[in-house]
Amino acid sequence: MIFVLNKNKQLLNPCHPAVARKLLGMGKAVIHKKYPFIIRLKELKKSESNAKFRLKIDYGSRHTGLAILNGSKVTWLAQIHHKTNIKKNMDSRRAMRRARRNRKLRYRKPRFLNRKRNDGWIPPSLQSRVDNIKNWVIRLRKLCPLTHISYENVKFDTQLMQNPEISGIEYQQGELQGYEIREYLLKKMGRKCAYCGAENVPLEVEHIIPKIRGGSSRVSNLTLACRYCNQAKGSMTAEEFGHPEVYDLVKKPLKDVAIVNATRWKIYDILVSIGLKIECGTGGRTKFNRIKLNLPKDHHFDAVCVGQSTPNEINFKTNQVLHIKAKGRGSHCRTNLNKYGFPRGYLARQKSFFGFQTGDIVKAIIPKGKYKGTHIGAISCRKTGYFDIKNKEGMKIAQGINHKYCNVLSRTDGYEYTLNGLEVDGIPLTTKVASILP
Repeated sequence: MIFVLNKNKQLLNPCHPAVARKLLGMGKAVIHKKYPFIIRLKELKKSESNAKFRLKIDYGSRHTGLAILNGSKVTWLAQIHHKTNIKKNMDSRRAMRRARRNRKLRYRKPRFLNRKRNDGWIPPSLQSRVDNIKNWVIRLRKLCPLTHISYENVKFDTQLMQNPEISGIEYQQGELQGYEIREYLLKKMGRKCAYCGAENVPLEVEHIIPKIRGGSSRVSNLTLACRYCNQAKGSMTAEEFGHPEVYDLVKKPLKDVAIVNATRWKIYDILVSIGLKIECGTGGRTKFNRIKLNLPKDHHFDAVCVGQSTPNEINFKTNQVLHIKAKGRGSHCRTNLNKYGFPRGYLARQKSFFGFQTGDIVKAIIPKGKYKGTHIGAISCRKTGYFDIKNKEGMKIAQGINHKYCNVLSRTDGYEYTLNGLEVDGIPLTTKVASILP
C-alpha cells in the first residue's frame, strides 16, 4: 500500500500501488518522497473512509519492528536499525580529550559547573533508541490515519535468565551476596587460568570482551587469567584469542536485555503523550501469535503479532519491508584524527556541495570510464565536486564521480533506507502467495 497526501499535504487513506501508478501516469499526482514512498495529489481531497489503522511496535535493543494493520490486512512493514556505536564513540572522544593533559597544549579552563542533567535523563546511547521510535511514530501519524498503537512492553528478569531455578533468599540477595567479585571468580573458575589452565600462579581479573570493544565490567563478562595469557590476549575477545569455550564457562552478558529494561517505560510514556489508544502486549503473547500464524522469527513479523488485537488470519497487502538504519546527521568534530589523537585535516564547515549533501541517495548515470553504467546509493561529498557512491552494505561502488552525473532520489534525514523483498521460509512473498497464508 502507498501513502497518499492531498494538495495541502494532509493525510488520506493509503492506496494500492496500481492506483498510485495510474494517478502518477495521468498527471493527477506527484512523488512526494521516495522512502517511505509517498504520493501527493494535485487536488484538495478529503478522506471519507472510517478505516481504522493500527501501528504495532516490536521494540528491541538493536532492531525495532514496525507494522501497520487495517483489520487483518498488513499494509506496511519496516524495521529500524538502531545505532550501536554511540558509547564507543563517546569513550573514544573522552580518551582523546584526556590525552590533552599529557601534551604541551594551550590551557583550557574547566567547565564542570555548567553540567546538569534534566529529570528523567538517560544515557545518549539509550536516548537514541527512544528518539528513533518517537520520530517514526510521529512521522507515520502524519502519513496514515492511525487510531491505535500496540506496543510490546516486555520485562526481562536477568537473574532467572541466568539461573531458572533460583528462588527465595538466593533470588533476593543476588549471586554475589557474601562474595567479593575476585573470590567469586576464583571459586567459579576453579582457581586456574581460563585460557591455559595454569594453576598455583598469580591470576588476574580479565574481561572476556574487552572494554575497548564494548564489553562491560559486570561479573558475566569477567574471568581469571594468568599474566602471560592476559597480555597475549590484549584487545582480542576470547573467541578471537582461540578460546570460544570460555563463553560456556561464564554466563552470557545481558547488555541487550538491560537496554530494553531501562527504556521500555520511557517509550511507553512517549507513546501515551502522542494521544492514541495504546495496547500493551508481552513477549509470550507475541510468540504465541507468531507460531499460530506460522510466521518466521523476524522483527517486522513479530510486530505484526504484538498484542491481543492480532487477528486469527492475516492478509499481506505488501511484499516489501523498509529497512531504516539510523545514521545521524553528521559529526560535531571539525577535524579527522590520526591514531595518536592529533588532527590530520580540517573538515569543511559547509554541509552542502553543488546541491548535494553527504548521505543523499542518488542515481548516477555514468556514460564512460571505469564506472560506466547506472549506480544507485548514498554519496559522500567533496568540495571538488567529485563524489563517492556507497551501496547499502557501506561498500564503495564508484569513486570520484562528477556531480553532474548524479540525480537525487532522496534527501538525507538522518536515516539510510533500503527496500528488501518479503520472504517466508525463503520463498518471496508475492500478492498471490500472501492471499493463501493463514
